[in-house]
Formats: sequence, C-alpha cells, structure tokens
Amino acid sequence: MRTATFLFFIIPLVEMIILIEVGGMIGPLPTVGLVVLTAICGIWLLRLEGMATLTRVQEKLKRGEIPETELLEGIMLIIGGALLLTPGFATDIVGFVCLVPGLRRPLAARIIRSISFGQFQMHSPFQSGGFRNTDDQPGQTIEGEFVSESINEAPAAKANLENPDKPL
Repeated sequence: MRTATFLFFIIPLVEMIILIEVGGMIGPLPTVGLVVLTAICGIWLLRLEGMATLTRVQEKLKRGEIPETELLEGIMLIIGGALLLTPGFATDIVGFVCLVPGLRRPLAARIIRSISFGQFQMHSPFQSGGFRNTDDQPGQTIEGEFVSESINEAPAAKANLENPDKPL
C-alpha cells in the first residue's frame, strides 16, 4: 500500500518536472504537440497490436494450446495504452515498451519463464491428460461420485437418504 501511495505522488511529480524542462527547451506548444502526438501514436499502435494479439490467441486456442504469453501481452497492451494516454514523457516511454512488439514480446516471455507453477503444470483441456507432473507423466485421477444437497434440508433427513430403512 505504501508503494502505491508513493508512486501515486512521485510519478506525476516526475512527469511535471520533465514537461517543464522540455517546455523550457522547445517551448510550450511543441511540448503539448508532442504529448498529443504520442497519445495518437499510442492509440494507433494499441489498435494494431491488439488485433494481432487477439488473432494469435484465437490461433493457439484452435490448436489446443494455452495462449499464456498472448494473454500477458494483452494485459501489457492495456497498461501501455493507458500509460500513453496519460500526459507525460516518462509514462510514454513505459507505454511504448508495453506496445512495441519487439520490446513487449521478449518481456512477456521473460515474465512467463520467471513464474513458477510448482510441481504441476497445467496443459490445455483439449490435450489428453489434463494436469501432468513436472516429468510430463499424467497425474493420478481420482474417480468418485457426489450428491448435490439442498441447503434447506435438515442433517437428519440427509443422513436418512443413504439408508431409508434405518430409524432416526
């Protein structure tokens, strides 16, 4: 919570300092023009990359694969688009890192590799085996039955369902 509060105050402060410095060097109108231009370029790039990522997600799902990298890229696209719409140059840099495919894809792949799923890795439900051990052997399947119970029934009535001849 402290980190979020700290960033909430520091990021706008840094953005204002950068905007004032850039405005002092090139003037206020060119500075505003650059901010608007980065927002327009960001929206265009977000639309282009969003559609390409959505197409890759659909292709992977058709092949029965889990599109984990593409889903993370989608999240990065949302974050990058929001940052590019935020006025300022520091947020624009981070936003473009999230939107430019040559920067986003290696970053997403690295994040996916760094996430550990423990002993089991989930495979696509379209593939046979479902959950597998880390040595790629199928996991143990436990078969059983279940009974849907009504919340309104008394416990004695539930117990009587198993053996109706037995007195309560």
